[in-house]
Amino acid sequence: MIKDHLLITQVGIEFPTPNGPYVALTDVNLNIAEGEYVSLIGHSGCGKSTLLNIVAGLHQATSGGVILDDKEVDAPGPERAVVFQNHSLLPWLTAYENVELAVKRVFGRTKTRAEMREWIEHNLQLVHMEHAMHKRPGEISGGMKQRVGIARALAMQPRVLLLDEPFGALDALTRAHMQDSLMEIHASLGNTVIMITHDVDEAVLLSDRIVMMTNGPAATIGQVLTVDLERPRNRVELAGDPHYNHLRAEVLRFLYERKVAAVASAPPPAAADTTSEAQPEQAETPTPAGSVSLFERRKAAS
Repeated sequence: MIKDHLLITQVGIEFPTPNGPYVALTDVNLNIAEGEYVSLIGHSGCGKSTLLNIVAGLHQATSGGVILDDKEVDAPGPERAVVFQNHSLLPWLTAYENVELAVKRVFGRTKTRAEMREWIEHNLQLVHMEHAMHKRPGEISGGMKQRVGIARALAMQPRVLLLDEPFGALDALTRAHMQDSLMEIHASLGNTVIMITHDVDEAVLLSDRIVMMTNGPAATIGQVLTVDLERPRNRVELAGDPHYNHLRAEVLRFLYERKVAAVASAPPPAAADTTSEAQPEQAETPTPAGSVSLFERRKAAS
């Protein structure tokens, strides 16, 4: 029997707004096995990033919760490392020094200086950045910056690697190189990976399962597709593989149906108000309403 690794149970989250609570997610349930690569895909506003932030401990669910290796997730922790679309490197530090910050935070009391230096260099080698470890972010390309960001995350030895569209801002060729590197790293380390993407081909190429989200508000999981393609995977060979193209078509069909439904249910555009030149200000991102611990819910139910 496979032990449960990461449990997302009845997760819901709502945000207070001037017009009342906005329900972003509702009743999200997903069990993820250790070492599994799972992609989240859906239209903008479906709560993908919100769900990732709940797993990261950056948001607290209003209902339900997340359990990682029998411990409830209620705050950020080094066992869950996040890589965002923006590399978030400190521009005055070298690639080596950016990774060093994370290593010192996690291993400052357990590794010697020599061990930390060896570990930093090892992780930069994993992403093929050993040749530029002493360069600052302004001296390297966008793809190289993302490689350093991934190295920094891996250097924390996370149980779960969380990727929020890490290659979304890269050109197609660089993105393909990064995808290939990520497949190599995942095959070598076996981390559990949860990745947000808008790229259907990327999702099918990299994933063991693709979680397709319904449109918001009150978004939830609409369908989970198992990607039963053998590893290692070669993008050139898969391009002509009938099963690969079938899986790709399944994801596209789901997304298209949700788009059609969204257009059909959209209210007609309101007439423009020409009586005032003032434009409404964009609302700030709300903060979650009070959360209920998953453990508290279980205790109340027992």
